[in-house]
This record gives sequence, C-alpha cells and structure tokens, in this order.
Amino acid sequence: MADGDVTTVQEKVPFWLDPKKRGIMFQIVVFFLVGCLAYYLVSNTLINLQRQKIATGLGFLNKESAFEIGESLISYSSASSYGRALIVGALNTLKVSFIGIVVTLILGAIIGVARLSTNWLVSKLAGIYIEVMQDIPVLLQLFFWYAIFYESLPSPRKALCPIDGLYLCNRGVAFTVPEAHPAHTYMFLALVVGGVSVYLIRHWAKKRQEQTGQIFPILRVGLGIMVGFPLLTWLAFGAPTAMDVPKLVGFNFKGGITLSPEFIALLLGLVLYTAAFVAEVVRAGIQSVSKGQREAAMAIGLRPPLVLNLVILPQALRVIIPPLTSQMLNLTKNSSLAVAIGYPDFVSVANTTINQTGQAIEGVALIMAVYLIFSLSTSAFMNWYNKKVKLVER
Repeated sequence: MADGDVTTVQEKVPFWLDPKKRGIMFQIVVFFLVGCLAYYLVSNTLINLQRQKIATGLGFLNKESAFEIGESLISYSSASSYGRALIVGALNTLKVSFIGIVVTLILGAIIGVARLSTNWLVSKLAGIYIEVMQDIPVLLQLFFWYAIFYESLPSPRKALCPIDGLYLCNRGVAFTVPEAHPAHTYMFLALVVGGVSVYLIRHWAKKRQEQTGQIFPILRVGLGIMVGFPLLTWLAFGAPTAMDVPKLVGFNFKGGITLSPEFIALLLGLVLYTAAFVAEVVRAGIQSVSKGQREAAMAIGLRPPLVLNLVILPQALRVIIPPLTSQMLNLTKNSSLAVAIGYPDFVSVANTTINQTGQAIEGVALIMAVYLIFSLSTSAFMNWYNKKVKLVER
C-alpha cells in the first residue's frame, strides 16, 4: 500500500476510535459533570441557608469575638475580632507543629540509630520504645500526659523546684529566661549570619576537597562560628546577665516563661508517638545502604564520621526523606487533637467561632484551607530538599 493510501485510511478513522481524542473527550465530560454537581451542591446549600435566615460569607471575621484564648503569640483580648482569634489559633498550631517536628526528628534519629546498635540492651530498649509507642493511639497518649500534670503535680504554692529557677506545678512549667535586652535581637542576627557563613564555607570546603583532596575541619570551624558570633555580639553589648525569674504572685507564677499543661501534654504526645515511626524510617534508610559501601569507605582510610557523612547518609536520605515527609505531615494534622485537652489550636478556636456565629460551612472551609496550606508548604519544602540531596546519576 502506498504512503498516500495509509494517510487516507488514518484520516478516515472516526474520532471515537482514536484513543487520544477519546481520552480528551472523556476528560471534558467528567469535568463538566463534576462542575454541574458542584454547582448544584453550592446553589442548593445557599438556598437552604437563605431560607433559614443563616448569614453567609466571611463578614463575621471583622466582628468582636467576645471570648478569651489562654495562649497567644500575639496580643489578643475578648474585644479582638474573630479574624484575629483565628490567626492566634493558626500561630498556636504552627508553634506546636514546628517545635514538635524539630524535636521528633532529633529523637527519632537517635532511636533509629540506637535500634541498629551492636549493644544488645540499647537495641532492645529502642525496639521496645518503638513497639509500645506505635501501638498506643496518640489521643490516649495526650490524655495520659495531660492527666500526669493535673493529678501528679501539686498546686503553684507547693510547686516542685528541682533546680533553682525551674518550677513544676499543675499550672504548667515555669522557668527562668534572660531579661529582655536589645543584645538578644542582635545575637539572633549574628546566629543567622553565622549559619550563612558556615553554609558558604562548607560549599567552598567541598570544592577544595574535590580539587586537592585536602579535608577542611568544617565541623570545628562551623561550631566556632555558630558560637563565636553570638558570643562576640553579647560581649559587645556589655555582656548583659540580668535574668527574668518566675515568682509566685497570688495563685500563679509571674515572670520568666510558663508552658501550659495543655501545650506540654500535646507536644509530648505528638513527639513520642511520631518519633517511633521516624525511628523506623531512619533504621530502614540506613539498612538500605549495603555493608559493602561502609567496608569500602573504611578500607580507603575514611574515619567513621566521614563514612557516615559522605557515604551512608547521602544514600540513605533517598529512602528516608519521602516517608519522613509523611510523618511530618501526620504530626501537623494530629495536632488538631489538641481540642480534646483544651489547647487553643486552630481547630479549637474555629470550633468556638462556629458555635458563636453559626457559620459552620465557612468555619470548616477555613480549617480545611489552613491545614491544606500547612501540608502543601511542608511537602514543597521537603520535595525541594529531596531534589537537592539526591544523588546525581551519571
């Protein structure tokens, strides 16, 4: 058959027999049906709300909230708006999620490495921790730690003081902190500058090692920079040493920083529960690297820290990062259980707002949107980091 005949036959094929065109048609039909369903649900809901004279929209965010929030990172009172109350709840969720993720990564990595220890006792204790924490629901763990504070610890007047400046009671944990001073702001900036400097030095040291084979003591230099820059800044401001010590005033402590029982119980429950899963992720990642890699690295004279940093971790991270991202997201989403123990996270504040305004659809939509933003932001960062540390294939 000639080429012209083949072309003619192909042109005569009906579009419903062309897989590519048929696939596009199916997608258009499905998109249209989903749009019709969404329009029906939204319009029907709006009609029912109007029929029952229930307000719609986000105008309630500017109204006075008329309720207090026990913990807030920004100024807030009952005279503030619902919008500000929701911001307070979102910041509280971010606080417990960020601190929880950092502590979980550290604890999970330690337990995961301990699980692979050649010491029988250390390995078994790590294994028992993993099994016990994974098998107890996180909500029960939150109730357990919350009960520990209210049932086991005394009132503020009889607070335990294991060390000077630290008080434990059923109102929380109060501890001493440095008194507010301009030096602290500049010390933080010095720490940031030091971190950037260490990153640039590490990048230079890596190129230098590839070109000359000489190893630069980046660990000692980096530690010196991270400690030295803030220390020099502190000395430049006269080395302020004034401390803000908590004192018992009435029925509670004033001064210093006080962590509420709700925050501590939530943080402990989330960290201890999620760290068990992170430990297994770390263990699996390390075991995915063959023993031959470690033996070859030691055979050419690399010290154990360099073997871990240059050989094992770069390969293990390919296995660790994807499931680790899931555990970070789980911790953030599990923080919504804070409502069960009274911690004012976003869900708790949104529920109070819904009860007072009656605008449940908007409130639930805001909850979904906030947690979606948190999850997508975490995923985007971890995906970027995963691409940055992945091995370059040749």
